[in-house]
Amino acid sequence: MSTAAVHCVAPLVGANKPKAAASARPAGVLCNLNNSSGSNKKNASSVPSPSFPRLIRNSPVFATPTTAAPAAVMEPVERVKSGFADFKKEVYEKKTDLFADLKEGQSPKFMVFACADSRVCPSVVLNFQPGEAFTIRNIANMVPPYDQVKYAGVGAAIEYAVLHLKVENIMVIGHSRCGGIKGLMSVKDDGTTSTDFIEDWVKICLPARDKVKANYSSLPFEEQCTQCEKEAVNVSLHNLKTYPFVKEAVEKKSLKLIGAHYDFVNGVFETWEA
Repeated sequence: MSTAAVHCVAPLVGANKPKAAASARPAGVLCNLNNSSGSNKKNASSVPSPSFPRLIRNSPVFATPTTAAPAAVMEPVERVKSGFADFKKEVYEKKTDLFADLKEGQSPKFMVFACADSRVCPSVVLNFQPGEAFTIRNIANMVPPYDQVKYAGVGAAIEYAVLHLKVENIMVIGHSRCGGIKGLMSVKDDGTTSTDFIEDWVKICLPARDKVKANYSSLPFEEQCTQCEKEAVNVSLHNLKTYPFVKEAVEKKSLKLIGAHYDFVNGVFETWEA
């Protein structure tokens, strides 16, 4: 039995007393995940190593191949209905105080930038309760610099979170085996692209790629990607400070910028302050 250390953020909203917990500050806590490695070792050699994604127009791009067995087949609409039925029974009907408060409005303490990758939902990974985190998800959890034209959608979300919701923390969460980061590390320097949107988007974090290639060129490509997953978070944290209202709130110490990395391969969640 092996134990992996995990840095995670404790939930702020209680199941039945959301008001009392709403004023709490985020606290980093050390948790343990117990991983039974014995049974996995037997099959480790039989699982093929994933190949790196290719950039092919009109094909799945940047997706990491999986060797996992497919889930039980269920008609899509029925799957959604079943999921909501479980949520209503186990969450909505058991947390009446919480949802009564949410009817009046929201006051999340966190704004979270997370990847759109289906394996890294922050509400699941960090056990966020409804109303606790204002979440933006995109390819490779990137925050572009302030630009009222090119990145108005992201800018509007940040402006709303900081000026109207008065969030106290903005967290950018990178993650292991990120297809977007592998795409960033594979972007050609000659300017040619093979996608309509993806490569242009991930270039937001080109400084991270350049830093990794300069400092870790001797590492295998996969390890370079791991380094870039974290460096790209730092680029996004820097970009957040190009938004005047973010910069002002940080200087007034009413807003904290937090970097994070979720390694779902080893069950580890790291955090650091910008």
